[in-house]
Amino acid sequence: MKNTGRFFALLDLISIFLLARQFWQILTHLNEIPDQILSQAKVILLLPLFVSLFISAIGLILFKKFGFIAYYIQFPFRLIVWVFSIGFITFLPEMLSLGERWFDILFRICFIAEFFRLYFTIKIHRSVF
Repeated sequence: MKNTGRFFALLDLISIFLLARQFWQILTHLNEIPDQILSQAKVILLLPLFVSLFISAIGLILFKKFGFIAYYIQFPFRLIVWVFSIGFITFLPEMLSLGERWFDILFRICFIAEFFRLYFTIKIHRSVF
């Protein structure tokens, strides 16, 4: 179970790495956010989500309760702003010059995998704490 928690922490670290540039772009261009409500909501939700990824990664590496709780809080926001645990696989069609259809398939897999991660996180949390 500890290894599964650490694997989830690794996935959070990958998410941090992949979001770092986008996070920096948002911070340096806050005044250029479009006036559309959905764009503003995404920015408002992405900033604390990025910070909370550090909390969940550290908590899961140390196998502490706060890492699990941070993930529970993140879960709905991950779905809203599309920050999935295995979201990095959506880059494969671009890297391998596959069609747009592959992106759609992999995106759906990421969405489903996030629910599997939630299930296993709850299962581990119940058995350990």
